[in-house]
This record gives sequence, structure tokens and C-alpha cells, in this order.
Amino acid sequence: MVPRKEPHDRLPSVVDAIGRTPLIELQHIPCDRGRILAKLEFLNPGGSKKDRIALQMIRDAEESGDLEAGQPVIELTSGNTGAGLAIVCAVTKHPFIAVMSRGNSQERAMMMRALGADVVLVDQDPASPPGQVTGVDLDLVEAETRRIVREQVAFRANQFQLGANWRAHYLGTGPEIWSASEPFAAFCDFAGTGGSFAGCAKYFKEQDHDIACYVVEPELSPALAGRPICDPRHRIQGGGYSRRSLRMLELAQVIPDGFLTVSDVEALEYARRLGQEEGLFVGISSGANVAAAMKLLAGPHRHQTVVVLLNDTGLKYLSTELLASE
Repeated sequence: MVPRKEPHDRLPSVVDAIGRTPLIELQHIPCDRGRILAKLEFLNPGGSKKDRIALQMIRDAEESGDLEAGQPVIELTSGNTGAGLAIVCAVTKHPFIAVMSRGNSQERAMMMRALGADVVLVDQDPASPPGQVTGVDLDLVEAETRRIVREQVAFRANQFQLGANWRAHYLGTGPEIWSASEPFAAFCDFAGTGGSFAGCAKYFKEQDHDIACYVVEPELSPALAGRPICDPRHRIQGGGYSRRSLRMLELAQVIPDGFLTVSDVEALEYARRLGQEEGLFVGISSGANVAAAMKLLAGPHRHQTVVVLLNDTGLKYLSTELLASE
């Protein structure tokens, strides 16, 4: 009989599988412009980088006493944080309620329900096109979330306000990238709550202040850059909500080195190219990150190395135009 090996890779539960995702170099898309290192966050159990903040928020709240045993958890979500919270709450035995705009892809709601969440869908503002969640839509979801928190006496896992958001990336994502990479010149990240940008940028700056960290925004809604908002509607789900400031950047005390914009067409193009040329089936915001990195390699960081996050899996976009013919 062959002796068993020590079970080094056996984990106590699925939450222990969150994090430690691979960092790879894109082989085809950058061509001769430079190098792009991509952190495969879509390989987390819930299919996105948001698993990290879900776990950090629940752990912090339980340790502080803000979340009691068996107390319901509720959060406003575009689907990714909700999936992460559904997983963590299933393991920690907290009922979870996700509140989401109908403008987000239906796969996200289906996944959260499959993970035991109670999903409340909020109608979009009449002026918002289907599939394009605006800041007004987000305000409607926020109002419904607050109502349910009061009604259920629930703990609000507020990803837009709780410091656990940026700290999850400062403690996990940033150090993982640093330890797996050679020196790199820049980091760029599409801004949703700003947590992944703030946490990673803060960690990178502490290691090497010369690393340039850029916020990525929709082309027609560069609110964080302080430029005019021409149209708040866009197809890059999970961010670009036309907000002039993000609390995560303030809490982490991070100031971006610059701002980049990406159009819907560019984000969709690079999301498709990641699948067809690199074998990476990812969502639209991941395409936005790579599109922004390509702009850096064509400009101030030509022939250098840029780091990006591939935020979530393309499986959450099957009903969207990601797979549609151009």
C-alpha cells in the first residue's frame, strides 16, 4: 500500500480557499509594448475578488461584536460581493439578504440564490437602460437596503463604508502580488468601491513609492478624475457610479497617481480577447483593466510591466453582450 502524504492542501472549509490566487503574465495581448501581470481573482470560490472583502467584513464584525451569532447580514451588491457574502454566511451560519438592481446580470442573482441567499431585486430608474446601472439606480438600491436593515435588525456589511474592504486587499491581494512578481512599474484598477485599488496601492507604495497607481473609470463618466460627466450610463458592471469621491481611498489615505478612462467598446473588446487569446474567461471590468494597461504600455510605461486584477468570471455575464457578436 502506498503511504498517504501529509494533507498540506486540505482546508477546513471553503472560506479557507479564498485568496492566494495565481499571478500570470499575459502572453499574447501586450505584444511588444511591455508586460502585463494579471492576478486571477476570478478563481476565488465565488468567482470574484469580492470574496476577500466578504470574509474580512464578517470576520471583523464577529470579532468586534458588531455581528452576533445567527444575526442576519444584508448588503447592497452588484452580485460579486453578494456571492462572496453568501458563501461566507453559509459557513458561519448567518442568514444573508442581497439587495441588487435589476440592471445587473441575472446570473449573479441566480448564483446568490443557489448559495442560499435571499435576493431582493430593485427596479431601475425609468431613465436607465437595461443592463446599465447608474448612480441613480444605486441610490434606489441603497434606500431599499436601509429599509430592510431596519426591518430585519440586520448587520449591514457595507462595502462602501467599512474599512475591512480596503484592508482585505492590503493584507491579502497586495502582498500576494508583491511576493509573486518581479519589479513592476504600474498598477491600474477599475474603481467600484475603490477597495481593491486602495488596499493594493497602499501596500505597493509602502514597498516602492515609485510604483505608479492609476484609477480606471468609464470614458464618459470620469467623476473621480474631477472631469465632466457626459453620460453616467455604461456597460462595465460593478463600478463607475459617477461618484466624486470614494471612502475607501480616504480611509486608506491613498491618492491616485493618475486616472485612465476606458470605453464600453474597449472593455468588451479586451474581455473577449482575454478569452480568445489568453484562455481567460472573465467579465467586462477585467477587460477594462487590461484595456487601461494597454494604454499605459502605449504611453508613459512603454516596455515596462503593469499589474492588473482580473476581477470576476465571464460565467456571470452569459446573458449580457459580452458573448454577443460585435
